[in-house]
Amino acid sequence: MTLEDDPQWYKDAVIYELHVKAFADSDGDGIGDFRGLTQKLDYLQDLGVTVIWLLPFCRSPQKDDGYDTSSYTDLHSAYGTMMDFKVFLREANRRGLRVITELVLNHSSDQHPWFQRARRAKPGSPERDFYVWRNAPDRYPDARIIFQDFESSNWAWDPLAKAYYWHRFYSHQPDLNFNSPQVRKAMLRVIDFWFGLGVDGLRLDAVPYLYEREGTNCENLPETHAFLKQLRAHVDQRFKNRMLLAEANQWPEDAVAYFGAGDECHMAFHFPLMPRLFMALHMEDRFPILDILDQTPPIPENSQWALFLRNHDELTLEMVTDEERDYMYRVYARNPQMRINLGIRRRLAPLLGNHRRRIELMSALLFSMPGTPLIYYGDEIGMGDNIYLGDRNGVRTPMQWSADRNAGFSNANPQRLFLPIINDPEYHSETINVEAQQNNPYSLLWWMKRMIALRKRYKAFGRGTIEFLQPANGKILIFLRRHEEECIMVVANLSRFAQYLELDLSAFKEMVPVEIFGRSEFPPIGELPYFLTLGPHSFYWFSLEPKPAARIQAEEGDRVVQLPLLTVAGSWDRILQGRNKAALERLLPAYIKARRWFGGKARGIRTMAIGEILPIMDAHLPAFLALVRVDYSDGDAETYALPLMYAQGERAERVLCDHPHAAIARLAFKDREEEGIVFDAFVDEGFAESLLVGIARHRRRKG
Repeated sequence: MTLEDDPQWYKDAVIYELHVKAFADSDGDGIGDFRGLTQKLDYLQDLGVTVIWLLPFCRSPQKDDGYDTSSYTDLHSAYGTMMDFKVFLREANRRGLRVITELVLNHSSDQHPWFQRARRAKPGSPERDFYVWRNAPDRYPDARIIFQDFESSNWAWDPLAKAYYWHRFYSHQPDLNFNSPQVRKAMLRVIDFWFGLGVDGLRLDAVPYLYEREGTNCENLPETHAFLKQLRAHVDQRFKNRMLLAEANQWPEDAVAYFGAGDECHMAFHFPLMPRLFMALHMEDRFPILDILDQTPPIPENSQWALFLRNHDELTLEMVTDEERDYMYRVYARNPQMRINLGIRRRLAPLLGNHRRRIELMSALLFSMPGTPLIYYGDEIGMGDNIYLGDRNGVRTPMQWSADRNAGFSNANPQRLFLPIINDPEYHSETINVEAQQNNPYSLLWWMKRMIALRKRYKAFGRGTIEFLQPANGKILIFLRRHEEECIMVVANLSRFAQYLELDLSAFKEMVPVEIFGRSEFPPIGELPYFLTLGPHSFYWFSLEPKPAARIQAEEGDRVVQLPLLTVAGSWDRILQGRNKAALERLLPAYIKARRWFGGKARGIRTMAIGEILPIMDAHLPAFLALVRVDYSDGDAETYALPLMYAQGERAERVLCDHPHAAIARLAFKDREEEGIVFDAFVDEGFAESLLVGIARHRRRKG
């Protein structure tokens, strides 16, 4: 499988965040590595995610879980070799998975050769100026201390340099001096190294703190944005389809600046939204969500928010008011052990009381909000945490693969594991693990797989606009996501009790709300208020579609005019790969339901998906036999064989004239001026002959 040639691939992505050392151990040393991760790529492909975000894996003293970098280009020896990384990258791309890595550009470890050289260099020398030095800790008093539980000052004394150095995080992480041209050039070389290897994106860690200026809080300075514009231009000039993700834990009006005019970072995290999702759930009121999104300015067309519920850090409460922070501590972190810095160190399932409906509701909101969703490893199976481990390690424990020794993570002596396996009775690895949930189609893991697949089917979630509706019932959150012809209505009950609402949907008169999980059609919308009831912590995703009669009438029109359009680059069979295949799958229900040979006309169709694809003809006009699985709202699924061919010019006109109902879609090419049709190959004599010859000669075809 080849990666899509789409410069805005990140808009349709589903990101999976993991730590190499916590995912899978291949050599029995108790620490995960790239070989182990490569062995688990099939699991991630089956889950449906499209991007893997790797937490720091470069050489480091590991005082801050790899964010204290002592080399920007060498791997930590415990994780494997550079060849192991290259094999992982190649195998991930082969499965259609992109890879994002970390660039900790604000600071390094005090063990980095740059710092060791700087502390020995003369004051004022280029080597010394790689970091920020002062003779007295009296500069930048307005800069806040971020790690309040561990640091009392942003300055630290170095006895060898006989001077103070600046650090925004731990004292063993001195800040680099971006006023130095040498530092900026060094960072551009690091970026060239990783993008040159084939990495698809870089998360820019702690990007608001790159520069310091007296009289400011040393955050979000104009110099930072000027450097980001330089960095973006550098990347765009040298590499294709790469992405920069800003970690800017700021209020929306400050965070949006990291997009620039579409010429800085491609993506940025929307930190303030995350705690307000949890607030709205516990308050049973939509106001916190509407309020923060109302404060969020528009972003450039080529930009995208990154959204998450939980990640490797604490649930940060920096971008909330003091009153909101006290409320979050009171309802989600009553035990002081759950708190760290200005946040809560808990995984998703424990935060929500391991309540399945609440987990599903919050995940549904994550997947339907404007932006690209991020899943933290283990949350797809409801892993627990250990609040009694130091720092933020309680949410960084080994992935739980099975009920075997060490949860299937490693065959090492349990005492050698980098962190202990979760053995809390409620979240014990013998109960909460991938193997057990893979074998249970009603598990949280299977539910997550279905959710991801549904989200990927509708571009409105990743690229569409959002419009909030205001029903009288404040416990109901309802909004519309629109993109081109798609219109998705999301309805969520934030209450633990059943709720009802009456909604003015007269603007969509004659449309039918189709619940997209089961393809169940609700009553058509009319002039009167639309009435809905929702169970506790339940939600609906509706696709607003024309009435069935209107759809049938449209299908009876001029077939050539009504044919939907698909676009590809390269050969026509690229429509059977990746996002192009998803676009084709969206067209299949309307086409197949109108065919005389389709036996499920009277049944409600949930999904149609192409499984195996078998090449049939070996000549210059190839054909493919697509096995289409049809899942119904009731009863067993069915599989239909749909042969596909491509024709252009006179041959296409002949098919449209002689067999108009065989045409499935028009096909245009992005890289050349050519247009043709994709059609049912059974009407082609050459295909029929090739199929019969293959049967007679017992030919085998590989899918």
